[in-house]
Amino acid sequence: MNINKDMNSLLEEESSERYVNNIDKAPSLPIIYPPPLPKENLELSGGSQNDIEVDRMKESFYKKMICTKTQTLGMFEGLGKSHEMEDVMKHNKNTLKEGSKGSIISELRKNGPLSIEELLKKEKELASINRPKFLTRKQREEIALEKRRLEVKKKRQYIDKMNSNLSTDFYPKDGTNVMSDRNETNGYTNGTKTIYTESKNMRKEMTKGYESSKSSLKKNDEKFELAVEEKELEDIRKRYLGATENKKKRRRTAERKFVFDWDNTEDTSIDVNPIYLNRHSAQFLGRGRLGGFDDKDNKDYTSSYINVLSRSSNEEDRDRAKQLMEMEYKKSSRISWDDVHWSEKPLELMKERDWRIFREDFNISSRGGSIPNPIRNWKESGLPKVILDIIKAVGYKEPSPIQRAAIPIGLQNRDIIGIAETGSGKTASFVLPMLVYISTLPPLNEHNKNDGPYAIILAPTRELAQQIETETKKFCISMGFVCVSIVGGHKIEEQAFNLRDGVHIVIATPGRLLDCLERRVLVLSQCAYVVLDEADRMIDMGFEEAVNKLLDALPVRNQKPNNDDAENPALMSKLIGGKVRFRQTVMFSATMPPAVEKLAKKYLRRPAIVTIGNAGQAVDTVVQIVEMMNTEDKKKRRLEELLNSNDYSPPVIIFINQRRSCDALAKSLTRIGWNAVALHGGKSQEQRESALSQLRSGEADCLVATDLAGRGIDVADVSLVVNYNMAKNIEDYTHRVGRTGRAGKSGTAITFLTPEDTEIMYDLKQAISKSSISKVPDWLKMHEAAQRKPDKQPAKKTADELLFQVPHGRWY
Repeated sequence: MNINKDMNSLLEEESSERYVNNIDKAPSLPIIYPPPLPKENLELSGGSQNDIEVDRMKESFYKKMICTKTQTLGMFEGLGKSHEMEDVMKHNKNTLKEGSKGSIISELRKNGPLSIEELLKKEKELASINRPKFLTRKQREEIALEKRRLEVKKKRQYIDKMNSNLSTDFYPKDGTNVMSDRNETNGYTNGTKTIYTESKNMRKEMTKGYESSKSSLKKNDEKFELAVEEKELEDIRKRYLGATENKKKRRRTAERKFVFDWDNTEDTSIDVNPIYLNRHSAQFLGRGRLGGFDDKDNKDYTSSYINVLSRSSNEEDRDRAKQLMEMEYKKSSRISWDDVHWSEKPLELMKERDWRIFREDFNISSRGGSIPNPIRNWKESGLPKVILDIIKAVGYKEPSPIQRAAIPIGLQNRDIIGIAETGSGKTASFVLPMLVYISTLPPLNEHNKNDGPYAIILAPTRELAQQIETETKKFCISMGFVCVSIVGGHKIEEQAFNLRDGVHIVIATPGRLLDCLERRVLVLSQCAYVVLDEADRMIDMGFEEAVNKLLDALPVRNQKPNNDDAENPALMSKLIGGKVRFRQTVMFSATMPPAVEKLAKKYLRRPAIVTIGNAGQAVDTVVQIVEMMNTEDKKKRRLEELLNSNDYSPPVIIFINQRRSCDALAKSLTRIGWNAVALHGGKSQEQRESALSQLRSGEADCLVATDLAGRGIDVADVSLVVNYNMAKNIEDYTHRVGRTGRAGKSGTAITFLTPEDTEIMYDLKQAISKSSISKVPDWLKMHEAAQRKPDKQPAKKTADELLFQVPHGRWY
């Protein structure tokens, strides 16, 4: 039959796995069987009763399939297809009633089940709708604001609706006025005419009251809307930004302090008796002050007292008022000077506090009795006018810290120990007082010119002695004094020829001066002023014995007493026997080792000790840089980079420990285009002087030198110092670095370290850390050798070293 074929095809179409699973999950619906066909229909159908029963069973099966399909499609397709399925059911029901079997199959084919692709598409659409979507903070705020706007809009619509209802209550749409309806409240009706019981004015007032209430309602509504908007914005801020919690600060009971003093606001005497409003002030005596009162209150009382005295008829009271006014003026002028900086005050108004601030500004510290105040400028130094004119001509604008402190002490004929940084201007600090001292002595003539010089200056090296001679001659020539230097490297006959006419000042090295004394070329019979410059360096170089012999050769008659009289400037300035003054000894050093302290204790009498900055420390105008170099080639490449970098202008000083390496490095620098000269102990005196003169004049760019040039050599405007080899001790390192950054100018010192320099790393780290403008590199800070000071005692030898030790002397 055709119906069976259609049914089989329908079952094949519905046999997919997804559809069958959904059919199993779908709830079963009750099957509604069609009513039995009437007899007239049996005759029209053309079949027997059994055939009709079979057809009825088939129709019930079709209906069950249709109902189950409707349930399944409703589950997967949603509400959008439910009305279509209802139409199909109604249509199928009608067709069943009509008894048409072919129409059921056609409808099933027409509205058959959805394909798998369509079902998957529907599922993706539903998943995309139900999938959560991430919103940014700004989008959430916009959504919240939009939601709030809609709510406010609804509220406004509701309020407008209420207002419109309120207005329609008074003014209905039909045009009648509620106020005119008086038949129940304010009047009665007599036929067609309403008779009011209240007056006309009362009715006007009632109308005005309604209008005013209406306007007030509008204003209140506007205020309410603004308040609502502000509240909503505040809620949104709290929601997204968080609320600010104002916690009340709780004060602990232990922190409360009871005030025992009375306050003026607690005075209740005015309430008891009004006479206390006008208090009587006591009349002042003397200077017009009362003890225990503030100066401001005393000043007010004094001014009122002066006014009372000035209005008095007594002449004595008026004179007293004038005296008090003068005293107040003087005191106010003194008070005003207290707040002025020391540089702007007159010298006579400087107080102890000002001098203390002055010493702190220049890092000056001094020890000893009766030490005068330092000088603020050259005009207040007390030097003669001829010396001040020379200072101005030379170009010394402001005195250095050591000059500010040492010159006033030197002018009082006091022994001085000056401990100052290298390059701080020590030469002028002892030369200027020395010239003042010599100017008070008798002039040289035929009788005393062979008794020797009035002053001697000892320096450790020839170069330093010649440098001091150059600086001293700037002042001696104008004052008529003769200054001569006696150093090694020159013929002693030439130096004896220079001494034949007598000299005032001799500048010498200890070895050559002692040689002249032993050869009777020079005597020190009238020497009264002794200067030991770079005393620590002289001791280190082995001149301690020579210095002791020279100081023992000085005359004894002018030696100071070793008591408190040595600190009295009036006694020390007097002439002994009318011709000779007490001998004055001055010692300057960058460091103060025990040997120098022993020397000072033996030959100096009650000295004043002046310290500038920290002893043994480089000046704060030098930037100290340390670099680790493992090989010699790396050193040379780095040195070439520094010289060719154009960061440092000539002159440049390079320090090396060995003479042979000094000459070799100077030649290699000459090959690469630098005009370099060498300076070491193996050079003759003429070669040394030539090298320094070339460097100072600008003919040479670089000076390659040993520690011979590390002490006292003053070359102007040295921009860079390179320690090609690290110094053997920290004192030599300090003096090397001191060749730059002199006279207040800035400079740079670069040191090349090698793994063999471990013994000095600790002291080097400590020296750099004391500088305010230099920084210790991290690798040096963390190096094992820089963590503790090395043990100076030699290490004990092992058994193997003792076994294979070669004995001294000859083999027999």
